[in-house]
Amino acid sequence: MFVDEAKIWVKAGDGGKGCVSFHRTKVNKVGIPDGGKGGKGGDVILKASRDKSSLLDFQNRIHFRAENGQAGQTQEKQGKDGQDLMVYLPRGTVVRTEEGEQVLVDLCQNGAEYVVARGGRGGRGNASFVSQRRRRPRFAEKGEKGEETWINLELRLMADVGIVGFPNVGKSTLLSRISAARPKIAEYPFTTLNPVLGVVRVADDRNFVVADIPGLIEGAHLGHGLGLKFLKHIERTKVILHLLDVSGTTGRDPLSDFDAIRKELSQFDPALNSKPLLVAANKIDWDEGGHNFRQVQRFFRERYEHSVLPVSALTGEGLERLVEALADLLNTVEREHVSLPEGPPQPIELKEKVKVYTAASEEDFFKVEKRNDKFVIEGKKVERLAAMTDLDNEEAVQYMNEQFDHLGVNEELKKLGIKEGDTVAIGEVEFEFVE
Repeated sequence: MFVDEAKIWVKAGDGGKGCVSFHRTKVNKVGIPDGGKGGKGGDVILKASRDKSSLLDFQNRIHFRAENGQAGQTQEKQGKDGQDLMVYLPRGTVVRTEEGEQVLVDLCQNGAEYVVARGGRGGRGNASFVSQRRRRPRFAEKGEKGEETWINLELRLMADVGIVGFPNVGKSTLLSRISAARPKIAEYPFTTLNPVLGVVRVADDRNFVVADIPGLIEGAHLGHGLGLKFLKHIERTKVILHLLDVSGTTGRDPLSDFDAIRKELSQFDPALNSKPLLVAANKIDWDEGGHNFRQVQRFFRERYEHSVLPVSALTGEGLERLVEALADLLNTVEREHVSLPEGPPQPIELKEKVKVYTAASEEDFFKVEKRNDKFVIEGKKVERLAAMTDLDNEEAVQYMNEQFDHLGVNEELKKLGIKEGDTVAIGEVEFEFVE
């Protein structure tokens, strides 16, 4: 079963909580803070694999969760990091946000990786908070929550040649004759309901991949027939092979069919008609095939200055020449290179967490607004600080308040007229303001 669309939920691991502990000896019975840091949560990583050919795996399993980091330990030992979760996708998968508006990554290259959800940081243990003023801290940080989001997956086949044409022109028969692919073949339209790939082997090792695109009809770009579902697969091909039926048995005009398909391609994506094109007239073994082919050949030479290759997918006539012509045409086409982000894979910015900063590179930047009856604080550092603070621990809250003083948060709150007992909201955390 071929599946080219899926929606999945990914959740990175949470960071492990920090440890509160004290190392006591005979000499120092009070103890020295030695609580270690929690481990980092595992990332969720998408990886393109040539071993995958469909998104079928994601029909039954849609939730993917990486491992959480473990808690910190005594003797300043850091908790174990959570294991990353690798999700393997077919090469050619486009990953979009849940709304589908933004492309996060296009995994065209085999082995390409992308961190789609980043694991949370481990919370610091009490040993990390020792200072001249705070010699025996009795608090530690909670682990940071890992990122989570829904994403849409859309597979676009990676083929060198895409065969297009009206239903029942012989695309599947042709593919079965020039490759080892075995698509379903029958004497009725829309026999092929899913794209089929086949590897064509050429004598001088110029092998290439051909995709049999299910039959297109007029209005395909509007979703008529199987149009929108499969037009997208043509976008990746380097060369288009347009197959015409010249048997004269269907009552269709191959020239009108050619114009109709070209129109559909153009209306779906104008760039498709700029791709290198090879036209083949199929079913020349039929009684009227030879005569009709000569008419089509004459028309193409006069109107398009383009030759048409005569073939019979049924008998094999002309197929060797067709394969050679495709191999030659592919050699003249530069291989498509899809750029991936430079450097190490970067995590996505989840839409619900995206903030507008005037200086995005400054982690300390924040803004304070009064919304209805709440004072809302937004900023990368302050949100992380609040989320990782144990609000049930008085010392931990005092430390957070000191950091707010240092950053200037409390000063901004007072400028807006905050009073004791008012509600402060930072990310998902809410608490009452205390002087």
